[in-house]
Amino acid sequence: MSKRVKIIIPVPVDSDGVENRRSQLPEEWIRPGYEVEFVSVKNGASLGDSYYDTLLMDMFVFEAGLKAEEEGYQAVCIDTVSDSGLYALRSRLEIPVFGPGQTAFHTASMLGHKFSVITMWDEWFHLYQKTLNDYGLKDKLASLRSINTRPDLSELLSGKEEIIFEKLERESWKAIEEDGADVIVLGSTTMHQSYQYLKEKLPVPVINPGLVMYKYCEVYLELGLTHSKKAFPSPEINKDEVVFNSLMHQN
Repeated sequence: MSKRVKIIIPVPVDSDGVENRRSQLPEEWIRPGYEVEFVSVKNGASLGDSYYDTLLMDMFVFEAGLKAEEEGYQAVCIDTVSDSGLYALRSRLEIPVFGPGQTAFHTASMLGHKFSVITMWDEWFHLYQKTLNDYGLKDKLASLRSINTRPDLSELLSGKEEIIFEKLERESWKAIEEDGADVIVLGSTTMHQSYQYLKEKLPVPVINPGLVMYKYCEVYLELGLTHSKKAFPSPEINKDEVVFNSLMHQN
Protein backbone atom coordinates (compact mmCIF):
# COMPACT_ATOMS: atom_id res chain seq x y z
CA MET A 1 0.00 0.00 0.00
CA SER A 2 1.27 3.48 -0.89
CA LYS A 3 2.30 5.92 1.81
CA ARG A 4 0.11 8.99 1.29
CA VAL A 5 1.55 12.44 2.06
CA LYS A 6 -0.63 15.54 2.24
CA ILE A 7 1.12 18.80 1.36
CA ILE A 8 -0.89 21.86 2.41
CA ILE A 9 -0.67 25.05 0.34
CA PRO A 10 -1.11 27.88 2.89
CA VAL A 11 -3.08 30.30 0.70
CA PRO A 12 -6.22 29.69 -1.40
CA VAL A 13 -5.23 29.04 -5.03
CA ASP A 14 -7.01 27.63 -8.09
CA SER A 15 -6.10 24.41 -9.89
CA ASP A 16 -3.38 26.16 -11.92
CA GLY A 17 -1.91 27.52 -8.71
CA VAL A 18 -1.90 24.04 -7.21
CA GLU A 19 -0.04 22.69 -10.26
CA ASN A 20 2.55 25.47 -9.99
CA ARG A 21 3.17 24.56 -6.37
CA ARG A 22 3.28 20.85 -7.22
CA SER A 23 6.08 21.49 -9.74
CA GLN A 24 8.55 22.02 -6.89
CA LEU A 25 8.52 18.25 -6.37
CA PRO A 26 9.41 16.48 -9.62
CA GLU A 27 8.14 12.92 -9.96
CA GLU A 28 11.69 11.55 -10.07
CA TRP A 29 12.26 12.82 -6.51
CA ILE A 30 9.31 10.81 -5.15
CA ARG A 31 10.35 7.32 -4.13
CA PRO A 32 8.28 4.34 -5.32
CA GLY A 33 5.49 3.56 -2.90
CA TYR A 34 4.60 7.19 -2.11
CA GLU A 35 1.53 9.14 -3.16
CA VAL A 36 1.88 12.91 -2.76
CA GLU A 37 -1.14 15.23 -2.88
CA PHE A 38 -0.97 19.03 -2.85
CA VAL A 39 -4.09 20.55 -1.28
CA SER A 40 -4.95 24.25 -1.04
CA VAL A 41 -6.50 25.72 2.11
CA LYS A 42 -10.15 26.72 1.83
CA ASN A 43 -9.67 30.32 2.90
CA GLY A 44 -7.32 32.59 4.79
CA ALA A 45 -4.16 34.55 4.09
CA SER A 46 -3.09 36.41 0.97
CA LEU A 47 0.64 37.12 1.18
CA GLY A 48 1.89 36.36 4.68
CA ASP A 49 3.10 39.94 4.84
CA SER A 50 1.91 40.72 8.37
CA TYR A 51 1.16 39.18 11.75
CA TYR A 52 -2.51 39.38 10.78
CA ASP A 53 -1.94 37.30 7.66
CA THR A 54 0.23 34.75 9.45
CA LEU A 55 -2.54 34.19 12.01
CA LEU A 56 -4.88 33.37 9.12
CA MET A 57 -2.30 30.99 7.66
CA ASP A 58 -1.94 29.23 11.00
CA MET A 59 -5.71 28.84 11.29
CA PHE A 60 -6.45 27.52 7.82
CA VAL A 61 -3.37 25.32 7.48
CA PHE A 62 -4.38 23.79 10.80
CA GLU A 63 -7.93 23.26 9.54
CA ALA A 64 -6.67 21.66 6.31
CA GLY A 65 -4.54 19.18 8.22
CA LEU A 66 -6.89 18.26 11.06
CA LYS A 67 -8.45 15.23 9.41
CA ALA A 68 -5.34 14.00 7.58
CA GLU A 69 -5.07 10.93 9.79
CA GLU A 70 -8.74 10.05 9.29
CA GLU A 71 -8.32 10.60 5.53
CA GLY A 72 -5.65 7.92 5.41
CA TYR A 73 -2.51 10.02 5.09
CA GLN A 74 0.72 8.83 6.70
CA ALA A 75 2.27 12.33 6.96
CA VAL A 76 1.53 16.03 6.54
CA CYS A 77 3.87 18.62 5.03
CA ILE A 78 3.26 22.38 5.16
CA ASP A 79 4.13 24.28 1.99
CA THR A 80 5.42 27.49 3.57
CA VAL A 81 8.71 28.39 5.25
CA SER A 82 6.67 30.13 7.96
CA ASP A 83 5.81 26.58 9.16
CA SER A 84 2.27 27.80 9.76
CA GLY A 85 0.24 25.51 12.01
CA LEU A 86 3.17 23.12 12.50
CA TYR A 87 3.17 22.75 16.28
CA ALA A 88 -0.63 22.84 16.54
CA LEU A 89 -0.94 20.00 14.01
CA ARG A 90 1.70 17.98 15.83
CA SER A 91 -0.35 18.40 18.97
CA ARG A 92 -3.50 17.26 17.20
CA LEU A 93 -2.07 14.39 15.10
CA GLU A 94 -0.10 11.20 15.72
CA ILE A 95 1.31 11.03 12.18
CA PRO A 96 4.44 13.11 11.51
CA VAL A 97 4.05 16.75 10.47
CA PHE A 98 6.84 18.66 8.75
CA GLY A 99 7.59 22.31 8.03
CA PRO A 100 10.12 23.46 5.42
CA GLY A 101 11.46 26.23 7.63
CA GLN A 102 12.49 23.87 10.41
CA THR A 103 14.01 21.27 8.09
CA ALA A 104 15.77 23.84 5.89
CA PHE A 105 17.28 25.83 8.77
CA HIS A 106 18.51 22.75 10.60
CA THR A 107 19.93 21.31 7.39
CA ALA A 108 21.75 24.58 6.69
CA SER A 109 23.17 24.47 10.23
CA MET A 110 24.56 21.00 9.55
CA LEU A 111 26.18 22.06 6.27
CA GLY A 112 27.89 25.24 7.47
CA HIS A 113 28.53 27.63 10.34
CA LYS A 114 26.27 30.50 9.22
CA PHE A 115 23.43 30.67 6.72
CA SER A 116 21.52 33.51 5.08
CA VAL A 117 17.88 33.49 4.06
CA ILE A 118 17.34 35.06 0.62
CA THR A 119 13.74 36.00 0.04
CA MET A 120 11.37 38.04 -2.11
CA TRP A 121 10.64 41.04 0.11
CA ASP A 122 11.31 42.48 3.55
CA GLU A 123 7.70 41.88 4.57
CA TRP A 124 8.55 38.20 5.12
CA PHE A 125 11.40 38.84 7.55
CA HIS A 126 9.11 38.54 10.57
CA LEU A 127 8.31 34.94 9.57
CA TYR A 128 11.95 33.88 9.77
CA GLN A 129 12.66 35.85 12.92
CA LYS A 130 9.86 34.02 14.72
CA THR A 131 10.78 30.51 13.60
CA LEU A 132 14.53 30.97 14.09
CA ASN A 133 13.81 32.15 17.61
CA ASP A 134 11.47 29.20 18.23
CA TYR A 135 14.08 26.72 16.95
CA GLY A 136 16.99 28.31 18.82
CA LEU A 137 18.94 28.96 15.61
CA LYS A 138 19.32 32.74 15.64
CA ASP A 139 23.05 32.43 16.32
CA LYS A 140 23.38 30.44 13.08
CA LEU A 141 21.89 33.24 10.98
CA ALA A 142 24.31 35.40 9.00
CA SER A 143 21.60 37.63 7.51
CA LEU A 144 18.15 38.05 6.05
CA ARG A 145 18.21 39.57 2.58
CA SER A 146 15.45 40.29 0.07
CA ILE A 147 15.17 41.47 -3.52
CA ASN A 148 12.25 43.79 -2.60
CA THR A 149 9.93 42.25 -5.17
CA ARG A 150 6.26 41.61 -4.39
CA PRO A 151 5.65 37.84 -4.63
CA ASP A 152 2.99 36.13 -6.72
CA LEU A 153 1.94 33.09 -4.70
CA SER A 154 -0.06 31.58 -7.56
CA GLU A 155 2.09 32.18 -10.67
CA LEU A 156 5.31 32.08 -8.60
CA LEU A 157 8.34 33.19 -10.66
CA SER A 158 6.99 32.13 -14.05
CA GLY A 159 7.69 34.66 -16.79
CA LYS A 160 10.04 36.67 -14.57
CA GLU A 161 12.90 34.20 -14.29
CA GLU A 162 15.62 36.20 -16.03
CA ILE A 163 15.15 39.29 -13.86
CA ILE A 164 14.33 37.54 -10.57
CA PHE A 165 17.12 34.97 -10.76
CA GLU A 166 19.78 37.65 -11.27
CA LYS A 167 18.44 39.67 -8.34
CA LEU A 168 18.52 36.60 -6.11
CA GLU A 169 22.04 35.82 -7.22
CA ARG A 170 23.24 39.34 -6.40
CA GLU A 171 21.75 39.25 -2.90
CA SER A 172 23.19 35.79 -2.33
CA TRP A 173 26.69 36.98 -3.23
CA LYS A 174 26.29 39.89 -0.79
CA ALA A 175 25.23 37.43 1.91
CA ILE A 176 28.32 35.30 1.24
CA GLU A 177 30.89 38.08 0.81
CA GLU A 178 29.57 40.74 3.21
CA ASP A 179 27.61 38.79 5.84
CA GLY A 180 29.70 35.63 6.13
CA ALA A 181 27.10 33.12 4.96
CA ASP A 182 28.42 29.72 3.97
CA VAL A 183 24.97 28.30 3.13
CA ILE A 184 22.03 29.98 1.34
CA VAL A 185 18.42 29.12 2.18
CA LEU A 186 15.61 30.10 -0.18
CA GLY A 187 13.07 32.00 1.90
CA SER A 188 9.98 30.47 0.33
CA THR A 189 8.87 27.25 -1.30
CA THR A 190 7.43 29.52 -4.03
CA MET A 191 11.02 30.36 -5.05
CA HIS A 192 11.87 26.79 -6.03
CA GLN A 193 12.22 27.66 -9.72
CA SER A 194 15.41 29.59 -8.88
CA TYR A 195 17.06 26.68 -7.06
CA GLN A 196 18.92 25.08 -9.97
CA TYR A 197 20.13 28.44 -11.26
CA LEU A 198 21.51 29.52 -7.87
CA LYS A 199 22.96 26.09 -7.17
CA GLU A 200 25.03 26.39 -10.36
CA LYS A 201 26.05 30.02 -9.79
CA LEU A 202 26.99 30.07 -6.09
CA PRO A 203 30.04 28.56 -4.36
CA VAL A 204 28.09 27.40 -1.29
CA PRO A 205 25.22 24.94 -0.71
CA VAL A 206 21.74 26.21 -1.61
CA ILE A 207 18.75 24.84 0.30
CA ASN A 208 15.45 24.39 -1.54
CA PRO A 209 13.15 24.16 1.52
CA GLY A 210 10.16 22.35 0.03
CA LEU A 211 12.28 19.61 -1.50
CA VAL A 212 14.37 19.17 1.64
CA MET A 213 11.22 18.94 3.75
CA TYR A 214 9.69 16.26 1.54
CA LYS A 215 12.84 14.09 1.53
CA TYR A 216 12.99 14.33 5.35
CA CYS A 217 9.37 13.16 5.35
CA GLU A 218 10.27 10.03 3.38
CA VAL A 219 13.20 9.25 5.69
CA TYR A 220 11.10 9.63 8.84
CA LEU A 221 8.34 7.42 7.46
CA GLU A 222 10.83 4.75 6.46
CA LEU A 223 12.43 4.86 9.91
CA GLY A 224 9.04 4.77 11.63
CA LEU A 225 9.66 8.09 13.39
CA THR A 226 7.14 10.74 14.37
CA HIS A 227 7.09 13.70 16.74
CA SER A 228 7.14 13.17 20.51
CA LYS A 229 3.73 13.44 22.11
CA LYS A 230 5.47 14.46 25.31
CA ALA A 231 6.74 17.51 23.44
CA PHE A 232 3.45 18.01 21.57
CA PRO A 233 0.71 16.66 23.85
CA SER A 234 -2.81 16.12 22.52
CA PRO A 235 -5.53 18.47 23.81
CA GLU A 236 -7.74 17.14 26.58
CA ILE A 237 -10.79 18.78 24.97
CA ASN A 238 -11.21 18.69 21.19
CA LYS A 239 -13.18 21.64 19.76
CA ASP A 240 -12.41 21.15 16.07
CA GLU A 241 -15.98 20.89 14.87
CA VAL A 242 -17.33 23.68 17.06
CA VAL A 243 -14.69 26.18 15.98
CA PHE A 244 -14.28 25.39 12.29
CA ASN A 245 -17.88 24.54 11.47
CA SER A 246 -18.83 27.92 12.92
CA LEU A 247 -16.04 29.64 11.00
CA MET A 248 -16.97 28.04 7.70
CA HIS A 249 -20.65 28.77 8.25
CA GLN A 250 -19.85 32.46 8.62
CA ASN A 251 -18.12 32.42 5.23
